Amino acid sequence: MIITGLLVGAVLGLVLQRGRFCITGAYRDLWVSHSWRWFTAFLLAIAVQAVGVALLTATGVITPEIPTLNVFAVVVGSFLFGVGIVLAGGCATGTYYRAGEGLVGSWFALIAYAGAAAASKTGVLAPLTDWAKSVWSTSLTTIPATVGLPDWTGVALLAVIVAALVRWQRRLAEARPVSLQLPAERTGLNHLLFEKAWNPLVTGVIVGVVAIIAWPTSWASGRHDGLGITTPSSNLVGYVVTGDSTKVDWGVLLVLGILLGSFVSAKASGEFRVRVPSATVIQRSIAGGVLMGVGAAWAGGCSIGNGLVQTSLLSWQGWLALVFQIVGAGAAAYVTIIRPREQRRRERAAARAQALAAPAPVSPDQALSASSPAAAR
Repeated sequence: MIITGLLVGAVLGLVLQRGRFCITGAYRDLWVSHSWRWFTAFLLAIAVQAVGVALLTATGVITPEIPTLNVFAVVVGSFLFGVGIVLAGGCATGTYYRAGEGLVGSWFALIAYAGAAAASKTGVLAPLTDWAKSVWSTSLTTIPATVGLPDWTGVALLAVIVAALVRWQRRLAEARPVSLQLPAERTGLNHLLFEKAWNPLVTGVIVGVVAIIAWPTSWASGRHDGLGITTPSSNLVGYVVTGDSTKVDWGVLLVLGILLGSFVSAKASGEFRVRVPSATVIQRSIAGGVLMGVGAAWAGGCSIGNGLVQTSLLSWQGWLALVFQIVGAGAAAYVTIIRPREQRRRERAAARAQALAAPAPVSPDQALSASSPAAAR
């Protein structure tokens, strides 16, 4: 049954690649361009999954285990993860699907991320991870349980809030100027899948549906969890290093499937190309990958495990992690994008002011006229 992990991963990789579903971009846009377009799509994926998981739980198909909240580890780990995804140019899934597109920088980030996650979970950095999780432990699980309400009320409230955000984004889209470019005349499945640009909100719904499917298929294989990237990446490193085949489970096949699906999608859409970045970008990608691996291990999940899955379970861990992933991404975006952009603007403004303040050039005729005897009298 673990082969279903490869299939689900391949579908997810295709959807992420074709839909350009980048969680890093969703977080970054909140700070850089103050746009909620992609973040709303991400919240829509969370809400769709929340409804599906609630139904699967109510019918007894799955019984998700909610982790207790380790405040220090989740806050610090998620912040480090948020910084890392901006430096690496992609989150956990974003790094996988961009690696499948041929981005060499993502290859380095992916290796660093998986290696750091393995080191932090079961390797030399594991004692540091255990210490971080012991600093501030609580018994908190889900947000509704803390306030004495059933989980379905939290799911309903989340659905209402996200529906309002979707309506707002659709109104903004309708208010944008309509392009004069004529629509393509091509039709058919190939055009819809590999040529036509995907709507972010539709992509968010599809990601949510795939996340729902992941639960029963993973459960049937003996892995009692939904989508996850960090632990499977760690297990993949463990298998490569030790040859222990017991580490190859549904989750490992999931991440391999994301690579496969994104590669096939990129080839079919003509977007696959091996792109080698500068040494500076590679160094930044490696540093970002290390922060991602360590941060996700501390926080108990990445932008998928915490940001997408635990949030759909309405856990404190998921929503606190989501907040500090965004804060970390904002801090990194300020240092690498916003501040340099403001500095360039100030330099251009100073150059314009200097040009306006400079005296007007004097022509030879004007200089000769000013030095003539008549001008002197």
